[in-house]
Amino acid sequence: MILDSNALFIPLQFKIDIFQELKRLLNRNFEPILISPVKHEVEKLAETKSPKMQKRAAYALKLAEECRLIEVDAKPGPADDAIIKAAHELHSAVLTNDMQLRKRLRNINVPVIYVRQKSHLEIDGRL
Repeated sequence: MILDSNALFIPLQFKIDIFQELKRLLNRNFEPILISPVKHEVEKLAETKSPKMQKRAAYALKLAEECRLIEVDAKPGPADDAIIKAAHELHSAVLTNDMQLRKRLRNINVPVIYVRQKSHLEIDGRL
């Protein structure tokens, strides 16, 4: 299960425990994965934004510690391309609320997990 950067902010934004909710939704063991470009994206937020964002990003980085970090070579720019490549190579679903990324992933038949009704996670696609 690959997490997008915005997935790490779900607990703060929607008060959803993403790990418990993923366990409920998937009904099996899973390994949360964070790819290096996503971690770098959150680290940049922790360094450069407002104090409020720094605090939120620090919390997100704490959550990231519960994930297996996979180093990937990525071109400079948004982490979305790296997420798509990793999801394809690892045959993994992706947790994201990013509408454009969700659409791109679904177009290549990658299952997407997202927040539904601001209260729980839902899956689009088959695992």
